Amino acid sequence: MASVAVNPGRVHQALTSYQLAQAVKGAIELDLFTHICAGAVTPAQIAPLCGGTEKGVRVLCDYLTVHGFLAKSGETYAVAEDVAPLLDKNSPKYMGSVAHFFTHPVMIAKYDDVAGLVRRGGAEDHTLSPNEHMWVEFARNMAPMFALPASKVAPLVTKPGDRAKVLDVAAGHGYFGIHLAQYNPQAEVTYQDWENVLEVARENTAKFGVAERARFLPGSFFDVEVGSGYDLVLLPNFLHHFDYPTNVKLLKKVFGALVKKSGARFLLQGTILTDVEETVAGVKRQHNVLEQ
Repeated sequence: MASVAVNPGRVHQALTSYQLAQAVKGAIELDLFTHICAGAVTPAQIAPLCGGTEKGVRVLCDYLTVHGFLAKSGETYAVAEDVAPLLDKNSPKYMGSVAHFFTHPVMIAKYDDVAGLVRRGGAEDHTLSPNEHMWVEFARNMAPMFALPASKVAPLVTKPGDRAKVLDVAAGHGYFGIHLAQYNPQAEVTYQDWENVLEVARENTAKFGVAERARFLPGSFFDVEVGSGYDLVLLPNFLHHFDYPTNVKLLKKVFGALVKKSGARFLLQGTILTDVEETVAGVKRQHNVLEQ
């Protein structure tokens, strides 16, 4: 049996990965990538634009070069081609705002005691309280990350001209319902979320020209009367917040809201619980749902 060389570098990389996250966040806050894409390519040129020192800029740029975000030639830097459109504020594909949510203290604190979480079997999610402001930050900062998947989903669940009464659960930024409404001019979408979060969805429906076919339903999905007769229910990034019994309750309400005919469907997207397939199958059998 061949011996395998140990790799302490992997352990080091894993345990210091927070440094890279914070370095990228710092560079985004300094507009470092934007300045370089605009032509300021040396520390001397970049420093006055971001209010930093030449040494500070050089150290950060060298660190980002080691990790592949920048490339260096002599004293000049360039943003790596595969991330430049995503980190340049002047690009229509810019998604730098996601750094503010991913590195939010509440998000980081969830991982402070993973061993304890394992021993306890998880932890209570304190971000689910009514009108929690963190989800407003999520809706504003994370929207660019979901534009592409939302645009890809729309043609999979509707067709232009088809009747489509849609419920977007925990809609947040509203991008999934918005892209569906843009793709199908006959679609009418109800966006459901906390009232403060729905303000972001309202802004976005107006921005993307679908406000006339939008209605808004504030409150907890578990408590509000959502109505019935929906052709499609969207569940983006929601089920992973809850345990098995709660998701059974949630899905029963979803199936109860769907129109009672073949072709009614719902869409799950995002990180979801381990037992979701079993949960969905069981609830579908109870409600005699013909198509997912």
